[in-house]
Amino acid sequence: MIDTKTTADVLSQALPYIQRFRGKVVVVKYGGNAMSDEMLSAQFAEDVVLMHSVGIKPIIVHGGGPQITELMARLGKTTEFRDGHRVTDAESLDITRMVLVGKVSRDIVTLINRHGPLAVGVSGEDAGLLLATARHPELGFVGDVEAVNPTIIERLLAEDLIPVVSSIGTDEEGQAYNINADTVAGALAAALDAEKVVYLSDVEGLLEDVTDPTTLISRVTAIELEQLVSAGIVGTGMIPKVAACVHAVRHGVHSAHMINGTTPHVLLLEIFTDSGMGTMVTSGELS
Repeated sequence: MIDTKTTADVLSQALPYIQRFRGKVVVVKYGGNAMSDEMLSAQFAEDVVLMHSVGIKPIIVHGGGPQITELMARLGKTTEFRDGHRVTDAESLDITRMVLVGKVSRDIVTLINRHGPLAVGVSGEDAGLLLATARHPELGFVGDVEAVNPTIIERLLAEDLIPVVSSIGTDEEGQAYNINADTVAGALAAALDAEKVVYLSDVEGLLEDVTDPTTLISRVTAIELEQLVSAGIVGTGMIPKVAACVHAVRHGVHSAHMINGTTPHVLLLEIFTDSGMGTMVTSGELS
């Protein structure tokens, strides 16, 4: 039970942030264990609705790697990874689209819409949202973001709705590609001049020593982050998030955040309190 003083302190801290971020776009990449835990998923939806209620414009970008792997196993199909990317043939791509667009997106939309008719599921294939190019022939239908056409997202935001974006894109011929959701979130945030892009993962943030949670790096610039990658301090699993954070802050996003999605209401604590909860990345340039 939180005592009244703590509650009052948190609420008083929130006010200036609510005033500052009202009307601003915040892109949230949602995935990991926070997505598979029912209680955390429900709390995440509550947090998103609260952000929307105080005038922030949240956009959710989601992955679904564990769900894809689970369905592939049920269908008797082997999952192969190369350099951290799922090798995606035509059949695997169909499974990926079914899971991301037909299952994960619908589940998130349903959770949010329990609080009102707010969320709309969108694939990167819709209205030319994500133009993709093949990453490497050996990976099959795994793509990179070539360009973002944010028109459909801007229209949904203008209607006071919450877009929930699946990380599938298409090339100029209409061929679909599976794209890393971290990359999509960073590219979308940059295209929309977002105030923030927030990555929910299964760790506290960026650690100097991955075995020691007390070595959390609370704030870092893009240049410092690249130096940490070069020094081997950033693990391979965090590199897609790190690269997406750097891209975002160097393309107009005010800040990028890496936080632990398994902490209850971590999204609100990161955005609306002085101390924050994870690692904040900035361009390091004067605004």
